[in-house]
Amino acid sequence: MITLYGIKNCDTMKKARAWLDDAGVAYEFHDYKKDGLPADLLDTWMANLGWDALINRRGTTWRKLPDGVKEAIDEASARAIMLENPSIIKRPLLDTGSTRHLGFKADEYKHLLQK
Repeated sequence: MITLYGIKNCDTMKKARAWLDDAGVAYEFHDYKKDGLPADLLDTWMANLGWDALINRRGTTWRKLPDGVKEAIDEASARAIMLENPSIIKRPLLDTGSTRHLGFKADEYKHLLQK
């Protein structure tokens, strides 16, 4: 089963969900704000994608962090920040069951999800 992780009101999430719907791809949507983020799932993502790739440094959640926190961020602090505020994770995160992909680009989704 394909799972799309993110936040319902994010514009990029809306584009990804619309693309999946239009392509007839069955998926489950996991909303961080509604469904939370299990620590073991985050640990898997960090092992697969790297903690640094998961952090969205262009979003408002990152910009609101104190400068000292941003400057000193490391794997342990990034994990704690992501668990406390999953809005800082790049969106969407598409889990196909065998691979995980960050962000949305229609061409990449098309290639990845070809039937």
